[in-house]
Amino acid sequence: MSIDIAAQRAQFRQAKTELLNQFAESRPTVSSASRLLGHLAKLVDRTLHDLWTAHALPKGSALVAVGGYGRGELFPYSDIDVLILVPQSLADSGDDTAIAAVESFISACWDIGLEIGSSVRTVLECGQEAAGDVTVQTSLLEARFLCGAKARFTELQRVTAQKMDAQDFLTAKLLEMRQRHTKYEDTPYSLEPNCKESPGGLRDLQVVLWLARAANLGKTWHELAQKGLLTAFEARQLQRNEGVLKLIRARLHQVAGRREDRLVFDLQTGVAQTFGYTNTRGLRASEVLMRRYYWAAKAVTQLNQILILNIEERVHGSQNAPMRVINERFLDRGGMLEVVSDDLYQRDPHAILDTFLTFQTDNTLKGLSARTLRALYNAREVMNGPFRKDPLNRQTFMDILKAPQGLTRVIRLMNQTSVLGRYLWVFRRIVGQMQHDLFHVYTVDQHILMVVRNVRRFFIPEHAHEYPFCTQLAAEWDKPWLLYVAALFHDVAKGRGGDHSELGAVEVRRFCKDHEIGGDDAKLVEFLVAAHLTMSKVAQKEDLSDPDVIHAFAQKVGNERYLTALYLLTVADIRGTSPKVWNAWKGKLLEDLYRLTLRALGGSRPHMDAEIEARKQQTRQTLSLNFLPEGIETKLWKTLDMSYFARHEAADIAWHSRVLWRHVETDRAVVAARPSSVGEGLQVLVYAPDRPDLFARICGYFDRAGFNIQDARIHTSSTGYALDTFQILSSDNDIYEGVHPRDLISLVENQLAEAAASDRPLHEPSRARLSRRVKSFPVQPRVSLRPDERGQRWLLSVSASDRSGLLYVIARTLAHHHVNVQLAKISTLGERVEDTFLVTGDVLRQDKAQLALETELLDALSPT
Repeated sequence: MSIDIAAQRAQFRQAKTELLNQFAESRPTVSSASRLLGHLAKLVDRTLHDLWTAHALPKGSALVAVGGYGRGELFPYSDIDVLILVPQSLADSGDDTAIAAVESFISACWDIGLEIGSSVRTVLECGQEAAGDVTVQTSLLEARFLCGAKARFTELQRVTAQKMDAQDFLTAKLLEMRQRHTKYEDTPYSLEPNCKESPGGLRDLQVVLWLARAANLGKTWHELAQKGLLTAFEARQLQRNEGVLKLIRARLHQVAGRREDRLVFDLQTGVAQTFGYTNTRGLRASEVLMRRYYWAAKAVTQLNQILILNIEERVHGSQNAPMRVINERFLDRGGMLEVVSDDLYQRDPHAILDTFLTFQTDNTLKGLSARTLRALYNAREVMNGPFRKDPLNRQTFMDILKAPQGLTRVIRLMNQTSVLGRYLWVFRRIVGQMQHDLFHVYTVDQHILMVVRNVRRFFIPEHAHEYPFCTQLAAEWDKPWLLYVAALFHDVAKGRGGDHSELGAVEVRRFCKDHEIGGDDAKLVEFLVAAHLTMSKVAQKEDLSDPDVIHAFAQKVGNERYLTALYLLTVADIRGTSPKVWNAWKGKLLEDLYRLTLRALGGSRPHMDAEIEARKQQTRQTLSLNFLPEGIETKLWKTLDMSYFARHEAADIAWHSRVLWRHVETDRAVVAARPSSVGEGLQVLVYAPDRPDLFARICGYFDRAGFNIQDARIHTSSTGYALDTFQILSSDNDIYEGVHPRDLISLVENQLAEAAASDRPLHEPSRARLSRRVKSFPVQPRVSLRPDERGQRWLLSVSASDRSGLLYVIARTLAHHHVNVQLAKISTLGERVEDTFLVTGDVLRQDKAQLALETELLDALSPT
């Protein structure tokens, strides 16, 4: 029988297109997705059957669907995995005609548009491969007969079953699942989750059914319920949430027009629109979609854990293992905390929070048993308003916060089981809440738990190497639980509109009143939540060498206790946003602000003349240790004003003096570099005859050379020389990996000296490619220009989406308008920049010229 490939291809494409169009036009329901997946699989079944019939395949061969296709469902752009089972006689004889027929069949599949993943095996080969490869075992578990010799398929099933060892398979698949979860950040709450592979995704549900099949416990949720592994309610919940995930994945394929299982920012809005979601004043359409996804993924995670523990007990035969009595409520089942009865929480709601306190305080326990997890899942309605107001429950929750160990683990477990959000109703509102600010990489609830973890680590000596100064301060802190409460509430009011710090302060004030936290403790916690962004803003945006800045901040915090608490919370908060946001330079800025404020809190305002004289004396002592002639610094220092000495530490001043004492009146650029004193990147000194475009030329060099500027301090001597210092880091695509620091320093010194002395016109800034995240969540550029309190200098604040070369764009614009930069505070928060400059220039006193400058800056900052 011959077949018209072109006609078959057109027929297949038309049929698939009709199915996809029907799906796109249908209401976004779980049943519509199920119909699509089933109809697509049946369409492929029919097409493969026609092709098989049209080719003279060897007698005794069979065509088998495996993998996801074996389940009888296909997503729009999923793989089509098939196994061609051939007789052993064909493998032994090597019949060229039969082999050619198999190859012709596979080619025909591709010719008509079936992108199959095919393998040709005998039953014996399948058995041999399955014996040593869990992936092969998994694929064959869901094998489904399509056409050909049914007896061959039956033989395959028999051999596969013989090779299956349920205990070994269970161990291998659980290890595989843990590795996969680690790869996907061990959380269902990633801002760009993979709806198939991430924790709580479809793969987790497939793993459960694979384990159940391997142990002959059932193939469907209904069968698992009949075997007692699930309740009828849990089976319905699993089916519903599995349906939601399938619907989202199918819509994602539809919008992407390709196989795409990641809910990336670029596609979230498009997928949301297929559900009929629209932007509202409070929420974007994509946020509504993602919250629905997160709630489904969370439910899957909870039920998945219950099922896997139940299957483990059945496979290992541990369901009847002896148990240790912990108290009248709980038992120890092989290291797992078990409730004494399924209805414990209905009979005794106080036992719910006591579950976590017991788990927290008993070091022998490693987790909650399936029975306990199920009891918690079924007790959600018990955790109502009266439950939250119960004095005993409130006391238990405070006992959890005050316990000397185990807080991070138990708080995360409370969130995973939905108990945290049920008890702290205000917390429930931010579960799965996205953050569109270009630097948080977690949902609000996950970020909060990360901050709690970071604060907790300050009090654990084993983590002292991570935060040495924080650990030192924490060792003298008497009530760690106050910081835990502040961490829990610092972002709890996000997503409501308005100032989340102020709204959060209201919520934590209510919490303190309800939980009998009074007096100074309540005031401290409320202050921390209200002011949790303040210290970061001052450290990264203001001039810490200005006594007025320090004095104003000291007045805000009021005393050393408030300062220390705010410092610890600030470090924990920044470290909990994203691995990319924190660096040693930001740590140094915060520590500098802490130390300067602590000194200011100790008495009267700092006397700058006395401070500078002390710093000069310390510098001279440092210089004397280098066996340099006495007084070498005098000539240089006479040209520098007070602001230079106020902005630099003695060690830096000594370095500048050593480098420049022979070049005070040089006619060329002098550049020196050394490893940064804060442990990352380089510290670079530039000394050259001043010119309006010097800062722009320096920024242009760093941009072209692949460096990011972390900090810039700009000074002009009385003799007309610029003395500028920079903290730089190599960019993320580290082109200097493997280069010896000495060679890197030499490269920077030579190339930057040449760039600073160049008379060539400033090169045009390039329009750098924007990241996907910036494209999806652009920051509206903002420029603010206002005089300082003395009216001598101007404060220029810039906020925009980050991109390569952005600082050069700003510097070049300022140079074009003859504006001099005296200080630059560079702050990069993920993919958003918030830079602050102290600037001078005659143009700033002219309204029309100032407006032109601001307009040009806004245009330059625009990403398009």
